[in-house]
Amino acid sequence: MKVLVLCALVAAAAASPSWGFQNDAPPSVSTAQKQHDVNYLLFKVYEVLRDDNLKNLGATFDPEADTSHYSDGGDAVHKLLGELKAGNLLEQKHWFSLFNTRQREEALMLYHVLEHCNDWQTFISNAAYFRDRVNEGEFVYAMYTSIIHSPLAEHVVLPPLYEVTPHMFTNGEVIQQAYHAKMTQTPSKFKSEFTGSKKNREQRVAYFGEDVGMNTHHVTWHMEFPFWWDDSHEGHHLERKGENFFWVHHQLTVRFDAERLSNYLDAVDELHWDKPIKEGFAPHSTYKYGGYFPSRPDDILFEDVDGVARVRDMLITESRIIDAIAHGYVTARDGSIIDINNERGVDILGDVIESSLYSPNPQYYGALHNMAHIMLGRQGDPHGKFDLPPGVLEHFETATRDPTFFRLHKYMDNIFKAHKDSLTPYTKEHLEFSGVSIENIAIDGTLETYFEDFEYSLLNAVDDTVEVDDVDISTIVSRLNHKEFSYDIDVNNNNDHEVLATVRIFAWPHLDNNGVQYTFNEGRWNAIELDRFWRKLNPGSNHVVRKSTESSLTAPDVPSFQSLMQKADEALSSGSELDLHEYESALGLPSRFLLPKGQQNGMEFDLVVVVTDGEADAAVDNLHTNTKFNHYGYGGVYPDKRPHGYPLDRRVDDERIFHSLPNFKKTIVNVYHKN
Repeated sequence: MKVLVLCALVAAAAASPSWGFQNDAPPSVSTAQKQHDVNYLLFKVYEVLRDDNLKNLGATFDPEADTSHYSDGGDAVHKLLGELKAGNLLEQKHWFSLFNTRQREEALMLYHVLEHCNDWQTFISNAAYFRDRVNEGEFVYAMYTSIIHSPLAEHVVLPPLYEVTPHMFTNGEVIQQAYHAKMTQTPSKFKSEFTGSKKNREQRVAYFGEDVGMNTHHVTWHMEFPFWWDDSHEGHHLERKGENFFWVHHQLTVRFDAERLSNYLDAVDELHWDKPIKEGFAPHSTYKYGGYFPSRPDDILFEDVDGVARVRDMLITESRIIDAIAHGYVTARDGSIIDINNERGVDILGDVIESSLYSPNPQYYGALHNMAHIMLGRQGDPHGKFDLPPGVLEHFETATRDPTFFRLHKYMDNIFKAHKDSLTPYTKEHLEFSGVSIENIAIDGTLETYFEDFEYSLLNAVDDTVEVDDVDISTIVSRLNHKEFSYDIDVNNNNDHEVLATVRIFAWPHLDNNGVQYTFNEGRWNAIELDRFWRKLNPGSNHVVRKSTESSLTAPDVPSFQSLMQKADEALSSGSELDLHEYESALGLPSRFLLPKGQQNGMEFDLVVVVTDGEADAAVDNLHTNTKFNHYGYGGVYPDKRPHGYPLDRRVDDERIFHSLPNFKKTIVNVYHKN
């Protein structure tokens, strides 16, 4: 209680025009206090604040009282308050979509206010003030992106989105049961089923597209690398953003194909603008406010979407991008030529296809990805006849629930493939690591997948009031996991000195659904990246052991909302440090998702290990000791100079080149699935 009283005193001083520390440096704030503030700002976001200090700030704070606490002199807060006072902002208790231009602009107004705060007190004061006054969806998006990008929140862990906005991750039938449990004050746990029925073949892989961890991975990536990012406003560049866009969606696409093969389905076909959309989709989910997510029947043809785009516009945009790949360059706004016929061309192409604000010519090349999401999401009501809310494709949280998401991205992935295949293949000289050879690779443990039950809270799903006590309400979903295992890799360093090595591990299905073996060139494009790490190799024999739990491509489950609240409050009351460093980045795939689902009798995968020259690869120093660098970098710095997927990112005309490399090794492994 002493902590709360002290916080209230600080807040009262901060709420006054003098800010309480005008002539002194702002008081330092512990990580535990920051975590506590973020927890309660996002807790029951559709209801009143449940923290007295934050509630007081929301009622008494004047955002314009002292603009010296903003790095932009208060420009962002003046703009947002002007729109608020004019009644121009979206009302509360209304759906929010990032693909809605005006709603995105409003969310970014709040994001820029928070990003320009010079100290934590200013940050949370604005957050508490605007939480009561702006649309809840816009508030959540602004909070998450600002926490991700603001140095003020460096060690804060964001609560799992599926517990902050459960409606976006949970079937509507379960939400209705949760309301009944709340009204009757009955603690309850409900089993969640995936959408559809066994009559729908796509139901076999619903566990992948509807996995709440994978959904969180997808939306988190788009918050880390948002398409609206403007260097001139944000103050720094997102390194290799376009290439990251290509690679994260390429990996989702090839991983989905592997899941399909494990369930005796063909790899997914790409989407075509002039052919029927084969699979319909009934989301079985509902907005918190705004009705049910729209459904789409089977075998419908694309229609023009009023106010968005015509089908022929999408075909024209596609053809312009294909022409750029054929020519080996894109044309910038000023008419200049930008060469893409090189290893960095995919970065430019990714910016063009998405299109982000990094695109050199969005007026000519359009925004194929973003517009396609809207076009596909609106096919249930393309002319607005029924005034339906946006479809699942218009939210990054829900997009992968629709199997057509993967058809859409297979379509775009094939465009990227056309570019990658136009590049000159690597030669043996490009790929060799002088003096280094892989002698053996083996797996310690069984590659075994299984389904487990996972429980998460629905406390934030139901309407609430301070007069009625909470009861525990949760849902249990089935999710994919795997046994832990290790790679055992024996490497010889025949040099007379220590060398830094990059170890790259990939796997692809050995056979397609017809039992036909993938060629090396087909396989390498379908390769799932399992790990990438750096090791110092001593002269002579080196035995490298790498645990599956150490993969740089995955992230552990973030603790539950209640657990985060408990940990932060305990640290505050005891005055101890709050250490949640292993959960700070939720950017990777869930750790339990490292392996594709196997089959009962084993599913064969080609496992590939490549050891490359770490000194030539490394973009930063001491990578072999740094544990902060994940798949997409750390703090805006990308650790690897090589392209994503190297050395399997270019076409292979003669696989004997790879088989003759001492620093390359391939074997066949079996992934089993335990029912």
